[in-house]
Parts: sequence; structure tokens; C-alpha cells
Amino acid sequence: MEKRVRGRPRGGGSKLQRTETVTLRLDPKLRYLTELASRKQRRTVSSFIEWAIEQALSSVELDDKTHTTVAQVAGRMWDTDEADRLAKLGIYYPDILTYDEQVLWKLIQECAFLWRGDRNEPGGWTAQERDEALDYPQLRENWETLKKVASGEADSSELSMARRLLRMAE
Repeated sequence: MEKRVRGRPRGGGSKLQRTETVTLRLDPKLRYLTELASRKQRRTVSSFIEWAIEQALSSVELDDKTHTTVAQVAGRMWDTDEADRLAKLGIYYPDILTYDEQVLWKLIQECAFLWRGDRNEPGGWTAQERDEALDYPQLRENWETLKKVASGEADSSELSMARRLLRMAE
């Protein structure tokens, strides 16, 4: 009969679920020094690297004018939905979009049915106003079609059909 220590789950180990795996290359010296540092902090190498990245996020500035760091905007920029993350990046930090993201973001900006209010107001919208004007549920609903149109896998007429269906539902 197996004897279990009370309160400890069978199988041991952490019950944290890691959802992302990243493979990286380190030169031998950096790998060795990383291992030493992780030993000193009584962490695994993976845990040490995760901690080091979190520390670095406090020093990488997304905005040179305001000196806003990645760590400072993490709560506003992160979302579990890919569509929301791209939109927030396009709204607040369009200069760091990749080319493919720029194409998709331009398409999103041109789809009037994804926006509330008059986008042609004099002076334009602030980033906060754009964030509030974007219809996130509608964006998520049309996300797969938007990606296909932006990548050339589908014709923009599919978005026109989505727009007509939206009008019929209203």
C-alpha cells in the first residue's frame, strides 16, 4: 500500500500550468552564468530566465517621450484575445507593429462597422478615445475573416457580407 504525505498531491511538483514554451539559444558562457545565478536564487534555469525577463520589462521603454516602460502598460496592453491585443498595440504603439500587423491594423481601421462614433472629427481621436470607440466584440466576431482578408486568403467582399449581416441583426 502506498503511503502519502497528507496535503501533498500525488506526483509532486508544481501545479502551475505553463502555456507557452520558448526555445532560445545561449552561448556556453552565458548558459553557465545563467545556471550559476539560478542556483544562487534557488530557482530552475527556466524560472530564473522568466524572472530576468520580468525585470527587463521595467527598463524597456515603449515611448521615448514619456519613458513609459513595457511593465507600466502591461495591464492595459495584455488581453487573452489576440484581436484585442493587436488592436491595443495598433492604437497605443503603432510604430512597433510588424509589417503583417500593419496590414491587418490598416484593414481594421478602414472597416467603419468596427467603430462607434464619427472617426473624421476635426483633430482626430486620442488613443484613449480610439480605444473606447473600437467595437471589440465586433472585432472578435470578425477576427478570422479580417486575418484572411489581410493575408490575401479571402476577398474583402467577405467583410462586406459581415457588415450587411450586422445591419440586418440591428
